[in-house]
Amino acid sequence: MSDAHLTDRPAVDGPAPIDLTDEPIQLSNRDPGRSPERRAGRSRRRQVAWTLAALVGLAGAAVLGTAGWRVAEQKDADLATPDRVASLLRDDSERARSTSDYLRSGFAADIDLDSSFGTVYRDPADEKRSVLIFGGTTLLWQPERDLDSLFKLLTDETGKVTGLREVPAGRFGGVMKCGTTSGDGGDFAVCGWADHGSVVMAMFPGRSIDDAGGLFRAMREEMQTRD
Repeated sequence: MSDAHLTDRPAVDGPAPIDLTDEPIQLSNRDPGRSPERRAGRSRRRQVAWTLAALVGLAGAAVLGTAGWRVAEQKDADLATPDRVASLLRDDSERARSTSDYLRSGFAADIDLDSSFGTVYRDPADEKRSVLIFGGTTLLWQPERDLDSLFKLLTDETGKVTGLREVPAGRFGGVMKCGTTSGDGGDFAVCGWADHGSVVMAMFPGRSIDDAGGLFRAMREEMQTRD
């Protein structure tokens, strides 16, 4: 191997050497003739766009956070059937138990529940206005959608539910709706509530939607608890 310095070696035939001049090499696509004012305007617009994108992202995160908090708050629900609920007494007769078991099993067949119940409560003031209530606990991601689906299933079983509307759900939140359907004894109100941990429906013979909604809410206050 030769130990001659590289600069002492003869040039070898090949491509012409690249001429590196003192001129600056432009690495951007900017127009050298563009004014600083125009560049500043574009910079401000870009900053506004990024700010708006950040705000939208924060709003989306806030919605997800609120929804997650609501699910965590409502998912661990418990339902009880005490002897007395609001102004009603639980009916433990054989006929009532048979009816409530039929409602509970039919309801549980339509929705996957962790636990289910069916109960008849009688009105001491009028035996013809007994309340049939049934439902259960489970994790529901979209309570209103699931409740609407159950109302549609009820329509297939009992006849069309008309005048369905939302009513105040009370301190437990979620959604509560009531409507009217027909039975052997004539028209009667039907109501349902759903949150992220429970779904319950009830039939109210001899009551208007307003009366049924108020009574249903009072029943929920005494039947539902959360861990």
